[in-house]
Amino acid sequence: MRIVERYNLIAIIQAFLAIILIFAFLYVLIDVASNLDEFIKQKVPLHILAQYYLTYLPIILSQTMPIACLIACLLTFSNANGHNEIIVLRAGGQSFWDIARPAIVFGILVSAMMFWMNESFVPQATMTSESIRDENIVIKGDAKRKREEIKNLTFYGLNNRLFFVDLFSPADETLKGITIIGQNADQQIREKIVALEGKWTGIAWKFYKCQMTTVKEPGNPRSEEVRYYDEKLMDIKETPKDFMRQRLNVSSMNIKQLASYIRRFEHSGAKKAINNLRVDMHQKIAFPFGNLVILLVGLPLALMTGRRKALTFMSLGLAVMIGFAFYVTNAVGLAFGKGGLLAPIFSAWMAPALFLCVAVYLIRTRF
Repeated sequence: MRIVERYNLIAIIQAFLAIILIFAFLYVLIDVASNLDEFIKQKVPLHILAQYYLTYLPIILSQTMPIACLIACLLTFSNANGHNEIIVLRAGGQSFWDIARPAIVFGILVSAMMFWMNESFVPQATMTSESIRDENIVIKGDAKRKREEIKNLTFYGLNNRLFFVDLFSPADETLKGITIIGQNADQQIREKIVALEGKWTGIAWKFYKCQMTTVKEPGNPRSEEVRYYDEKLMDIKETPKDFMRQRLNVSSMNIKQLASYIRRFEHSGAKKAINNLRVDMHQKIAFPFGNLVILLVGLPLALMTGRRKALTFMSLGLAVMIGFAFYVTNAVGLAFGKGGLLAPIFSAWMAPALFLCVAVYLIRTRF
């Protein structure tokens, strides 16, 4: 590695570490300030708070690493541009790829680190932090949490049943868009329940517009018995509290676990829920790659010699604009995927693909 590349790489790493620490500190500070009254009411001990935020640290890092990497690289090269160092490198015959090599290598390392963290640490950190919060921090009976509707609820229930629910409203204890798959000990479908709506009566669930399919001989379609009910009290042991407590959290699963979960129930008939899970799975793969893509968009702008007098705040503003545009585009793509307008793989990779095209255009037209 050449001296100038080593110099730029060290500057990028130093800036990256400083920015990550600042982001983590600000996140904890803002979260503590916004929940201070809740902490006081619950009399949460300091060691519990420390344990909670330390457990939550991998999640904070995985969410802030892309923008921190972008800011670090833009600050480094904007500073070099301000001292006319980029002009010297260009005059010496250095191409864009030669100058940007330290940033690109560092971006690849950060993307790999994000993927590793998301697979190895973030799932467990999500489960542990939620457990600490539910047991020690969240006020029981919190009215706000009770009013929150849960979309695309999925969880394992008793009697080897899998629940898919389009919408669960804790406020009035109702379900909408219900699909329940019951399996035997050999993981073969023995029953399927589909209902338009369900309501908790206080002692049992009552389903409306309900179709129940019983499979007497798994694997034999002729053995299926179908019954239809306008209203029916169901033999379901799960209460609304169980629905709140046992819901599937995609954030607590890595790609392998989520793929196995999808394969197991892809023929269950709950197409919308399975489609949403596929979108989430592809997003877990695409998101780390997005770090490198937004870096490639920002570097040509930072290395433009016409901007050699750019100030630090311009680099920060540029990084914020690129990051914001990427996250908005990514959110739109995921919404299209979960709405059925795009295939899951296309919805997850839409933002990286679009921004990669923008990066190629900027590199080819500016250098």
